[in-house]
Amino acid sequence: MSGRTLKVFTGAGNPALAQEVCDSLDVPLGEMTLSRFADGEVRISIDESVRGEDVFVLQPTSPPVNEHLVELLVIIDAMRRASAARITAVIPYFGYGRQDRKTRPREPISSKLVANLLTTAGTNRILTMDLHAGQIWGFFDIPLDHLPSRMLLVEDLRRQNPENLIVVSPDIGGTQRAREFAALLGAPIAIIDKRRDKPNQVKEVVHVIGKVYRRRAVIVDDIADTAGTLTMAAQALLKRGVVEVSAYVTHAVLSGPALSRLTQSPLRELVVTNTVALPPEKRIAKIRVISVAPLLGEAIRRIHEDRSVSDLFEVQTQPQPV
Repeated sequence: MSGRTLKVFTGAGNPALAQEVCDSLDVPLGEMTLSRFADGEVRISIDESVRGEDVFVLQPTSPPVNEHLVELLVIIDAMRRASAARITAVIPYFGYGRQDRKTRPREPISSKLVANLLTTAGTNRILTMDLHAGQIWGFFDIPLDHLPSRMLLVEDLRRQNPENLIVVSPDIGGTQRAREFAALLGAPIAIIDKRRDKPNQVKEVVHVIGKVYRRRAVIVDDIADTAGTLTMAAQALLKRGVVEVSAYVTHAVLSGPALSRLTQSPLRELVVTNTVALPPEKRIAKIRVISVAPLLGEAIRRIHEDRSVSDLFEVQTQPQPV
């Protein structure tokens, strides 16, 4: 936006990522005080002028989801009341993304509710990564730029010089994601058919669809939460003759029994991004983290300059083997 300064602010969701993004943009992190009242209410103070400026607020709505979501809403409201010219919410991980539809009577569509809250608070634009479901895009009545992480993950995988590779979707719903990942690598895909009784609980793997025998399998997914899907998928693949199994996942939520499951699992490695802050106690030997800061930084720069963001991920795919 011509004549307007680019400013980046952050809440408590992932300040390390926000600082990396600012370093890539060569701008200082915005000055803001975040505190709590005695009863736990969020208190925000913007410590520099944002009047007429192009403001980006980086905050993943990761666990504790409600805390980080309310922080984001309050920061946006403060920016609006301080007369920022445009406010872009940069949400690397979009919490409530798995509640994108009604699966039974009397259920909310929480993703839509969150979209409404962000818009009402004063958000002018959304920048996010790897939404769990494509229809969430349509929940917003403001512009949304969606960055897939597959370019970063595929680039990392290529550096490993994999041979005899097969890309695996851990469920039917992730087939398109696996197909796009495989197209960049020129690799075949396989799909795991599983049964889930309730959220975060996988009952059993029913079928592995695809020729996986004596191949190196790479499971690709958007979220690793309790890691039940990942570990059961790895076990099922090894039973069907896979040589080794690794996984590439964008959002490392890693809640509940995730770490113990991963430690005991046959997964060789889990590669994740830093869309969700990973504290030291969760950085076990099997987990390797790739930074999305350069990608987010370039997307922010392009939004600020009113240039295309989609050019960042319009890459040529490789032919898949028959």
